[in-house]
Amino acid sequence: MSSATIERIAKTNTDALAGSGHVAEQIAKSNAEIFTGGSSAALAGVQELTKAYQSLATRNAEKMTASIKALAAVKTPVEFLELQRKLITEGVDAAVSDCGNIAKLTAAVFTAAFEPVQKQVEVLQNTLKR
Repeated sequence: MSSATIERIAKTNTDALAGSGHVAEQIAKSNAEIFTGGSSAALAGVQELTKAYQSLATRNAEKMTASIKALAAVKTPVEFLELQRKLITEGVDAAVSDCGNIAKLTAAVFTAAFEPVQKQVEVLQNTLKR
């Protein structure tokens, strides 16, 4: 091989390595941005969940106080049993509703937190298919 051929091969290899280094750098930067965006979404979601749980706890404490006052004000055993049945029914209905709302919020939070990562995976899959 001539020295010109060797120099040309060396230059081609150097250019290829520099190009792949640039690609690797871009991938690393986009991954860092994705994870930063995902963690920001996760943090916002956790804050939203915390607020929902605090609101739920406050409402439940208020309901319990009102229920105790109502039970203390009854005058007959029949009235006590009717009120107790009503409070239990309302409590179960509220618990089912609250659990459903918290489950939906939790799913939305996790979806939002992992969406940037999912998009990056889709981009990578599309790139690999080419």
